[in-house]
Amino acid sequence: MVFSDLLFIFVFLPLFIISYIIGGWIDNCRKNKATDSGLKLHRPMLWRNLFLVIFSLIFYSWGEPVYILLMIFSVIINYISGLIIAKESGKWKKAALVIGVACDLAILGSFKYLGFFCGSLASIGFPIPVPQIALPIGISFYIFQSISYLVDVYRGNSPVQKNFFDLLLYIAMFPQLIAGPIVRYDTVAREINQRSASAQDIAEGVYRFTIGLFKKVVFANILGEIATQLLAGDITNLSMAGAWVGIIAFSLQIYFDFSGYSDMAIGMGRSLGFHFNENFDHPYTATSITNFWRKWHMSLGSFFRDYVYIPMGGNRRHQVLNIMTVWFLTGMWHGASWNFIFWGLYFGLIIFVEKYTLLKWNIPRVLSHIYALFVVIVSFGLFYFDDLGRMGEFYRAFFGMNAPQGLPLDVETVLSDNFWLWVAAIVFCLPIRPFVAKKLDKFAANANGNTAVYTLYIGRALIALTILVVCASLLVGATNNAFIYTRF
Repeated sequence: MVFSDLLFIFVFLPLFIISYIIGGWIDNCRKNKATDSGLKLHRPMLWRNLFLVIFSLIFYSWGEPVYILLMIFSVIINYISGLIIAKESGKWKKAALVIGVACDLAILGSFKYLGFFCGSLASIGFPIPVPQIALPIGISFYIFQSISYLVDVYRGNSPVQKNFFDLLLYIAMFPQLIAGPIVRYDTVAREINQRSASAQDIAEGVYRFTIGLFKKVVFANILGEIATQLLAGDITNLSMAGAWVGIIAFSLQIYFDFSGYSDMAIGMGRSLGFHFNENFDHPYTATSITNFWRKWHMSLGSFFRDYVYIPMGGNRRHQVLNIMTVWFLTGMWHGASWNFIFWGLYFGLIIFVEKYTLLKWNIPRVLSHIYALFVVIVSFGLFYFDDLGRMGEFYRAFFGMNAPQGLPLDVETVLSDNFWLWVAAIVFCLPIRPFVAKKLDKFAANANGNTAVYTLYIGRALIALTILVVCASLLVGATNNAFIYTRF
């Protein structure tokens, strides 16, 4: 089940909302009873959290129920490790951390990378059987959250979670379970049992959810069809124009797909009283690759910075090794395939070079922006093609080597028939919507009376309703609807 699915929007989500409201009513009754008795209620959100966990487990088990046992096993390991880390000191504390993190990595490695490593060894002559293991949805996200929990408890940055049920809620919470953002435990630790969602929170959350839905259904899905049409078939005769248009379509698709999911996750979390960190900040406005990765998948970048790069020495020592290690791991995180490793090392090399060249030069902003866009677009060829032979064919066409020139009919058609889609997609890559929203909020705050505020909220409600109707009509019979990052 995915967020941009009619079953989720019109069945799962309404049933969850009704159950959550009932849970809130029961919790309020418990609170009133405790207050009348002069007692302190230690778990004020027990029933709301119970329904959130139940629906999260249903959500995750919808497509592959067997892997819910794997996730629960992972939570048990991290729960026990966290308790030992908090209780012990010295070598026993460190041993609990090492064992807990090793178990997390073993789970991730067994299900995501074992087949890749065995296949690589078999391809060079080692008589090793290659296991066929299905990849559990979202395993990279919840394993990284588990690791961050253990490390933060070890460092004293977060309190240990003594209640297994609450740790399960943190790991399994369906808004961010299968495709992020990677939520640090300290971000939501207090809100697990002490949160509130005002009318403004709910309104802002619903609006943010529909914006994400719009990105996915209107932009990502249609641009994905264009990329597939140009790049997924026989590319031996791919034209230079076809290569450029196809990979630009994919670059826009993956941005709207992943940032749309993040918007939907952040919006749902906000409506429940959780405040997840932002995951994208208009990365296609970047003026360097270093700047790009401060705007793209920010939760992953901060994870590797805080748990790998800085502990290895950061900028203080072995900087080259640290940078290339982080980017090798970044590529591996995205997938068990050589193309992802090359993709990560490609960015690592460019970022290293930038530290000693581009970031120290006074280059006009326009040229820096063109450079960053070109490097990113080239990188997505590595990301898109897991077959190295097809990848080579693509780059030969992309750089005009032995590829048909001119504007073929199929490329002309996808450009002309989708002209306004391309224009709108480019506009939505710019920080225009947040700029307008900020100005409207400022106007409403400075206006006399509540009329401007009510008008603003009514306007957003109408926009959200319109988006929902448009997206629902496009989702009827849709076949290309899976989120790209759920496979990571």
